[in-house]
Amino acid sequence: MTTLARGTDTLTRDALAVLQPGFVGTSAPDWLLRRIGEGLHSVGLFGRNIHSPEQLAALTAQLRAERDGVLVAIDEEGGDVTRLEVRTGSSFPGNHALGAVDDDVLTHDVAAELGRRLAACGVNLNWAPSADVNSNADNPVIGVRSFGADPAAVARHTAAYVRGLQSSGVAACTKHFPGHGDTSVDSHHALPRIDASPEVLRERELAPFRAAIAAGTKAVMSAHILLPALDADLPATLSHRILTGLLREELGFDGLIVTDGMEMQAISATYGIERGSVLAIAAGADAICVGGGLADDDTVVRLRDALVEAVLSGELAEERLADAAARVRTLGEWTAASVRGEGAPRTDIGLVAARRALKVTGSGPRLDAPAYVAAFTPMANIAVGDETPWGVAAELGRMLPGTETGSYGDGVSAGEVLAAAGTRRVVAVVRDEHRHPWMSAALDGLLAARPDTVVVEMGVPQSAPRGALHVATYGAARVCGVAAAEVLTGP
Repeated sequence: MTTLARGTDTLTRDALAVLQPGFVGTSAPDWLLRRIGEGLHSVGLFGRNIHSPEQLAALTAQLRAERDGVLVAIDEEGGDVTRLEVRTGSSFPGNHALGAVDDDVLTHDVAAELGRRLAACGVNLNWAPSADVNSNADNPVIGVRSFGADPAAVARHTAAYVRGLQSSGVAACTKHFPGHGDTSVDSHHALPRIDASPEVLRERELAPFRAAIAAGTKAVMSAHILLPALDADLPATLSHRILTGLLREELGFDGLIVTDGMEMQAISATYGIERGSVLAIAAGADAICVGGGLADDDTVVRLRDALVEAVLSGELAEERLADAAARVRTLGEWTAASVRGEGAPRTDIGLVAARRALKVTGSGPRLDAPAYVAAFTPMANIAVGDETPWGVAAELGRMLPGTETGSYGDGVSAGEVLAAAGTRRVVAVVRDEHRHPWMSAALDGLLAARPDTVVVEMGVPQSAPRGALHVATYGAARVCGVAAAEVLTGP
């Protein structure tokens, strides 16, 4: 049993301060307000908590009535990963589309407008941008969330995004350190492993994080990945070598280190969330993100008590927990005092960016009559979720009344689609075709029977363009669908 330098009440407050829990509902439950009063300094929001901008603003005001400096965090990357517009699709293209345009000023301005909308709703910490270099084209969880596969370009756009977002008074949380791009496993389901050399990791994965730190990112989110070249035993979130030795000491980052969701299987199925949270704080993390799946008072109490008990037993240094809590409070103070960006809202900038990102290949005719949209729908990863609509059917239906659609998964045949399409021209909408053999096989059959088929790729365009017209959108945000529909029906 260790001797405390401070009282147990202070220790308990510090343990609460480092937690970033979620909750269920569109208003704050009593238990959450009570914990904020007791010392909780952060809350994480998800799509289930958001109905409208007005409701969200009322919710964040409710939280701040308990504690003015509370951090209200959200996973709002834009593009495929949206919480503000989870039921309609995002008004902003994601990173891959911005990387395809490759205009740093545009990336800055998109992030600034996204930040302005978050700030207007009372959100002050965004778990974005993703700074992962998508070096593995088969990556099941990053893909269009990345600016691309070139480390230098990803670094430029990451820095531009950080500056733009923070110009609106919203803290950026650059992720997933030290880089989740070279994985073939989704850390929501298991623990990924990257076997790259230290040299490759430093030149490829770390380049965007160096740029983000130089741009002043207020937070960095750790990844639940094993990198034997850096630490052969512990995943990054739990590794003192990676969080303290590499991120703090070598790269010089002095802001808030936030963990990825501790309920993800990479941690919860291997260490458990209580043990994992203790190890993460000991390793150098400052804030424990939990609440995507576990969103109740019991979770908060369990994690609070696990941290307190770890200090009392001597497993976790009291000073380390106090330092972590102080960093959380410091960021809260920055967001409360930060100056918001000036100027008029740029409500159309997301659509402008989505239009610029489009790549159209082929010389076939545009659509001038009702079509049949065949949406080949893979299983969505948890970060994206399956509740957010995507595709071009809704927009084409508005432009070409009478257009119909069907959604198809693994096992679909070209004959099935053709029977539903009848005489109408087929628009085949795919998402990461290169990762799904069933999708490619169905498309092969369609193109053989109907050479005039239009193909719209709304994921990472790795396969060679095919179809009478091929449109690459570099993401499946709502504005990407609007831009694609415009070009398919336009001159």
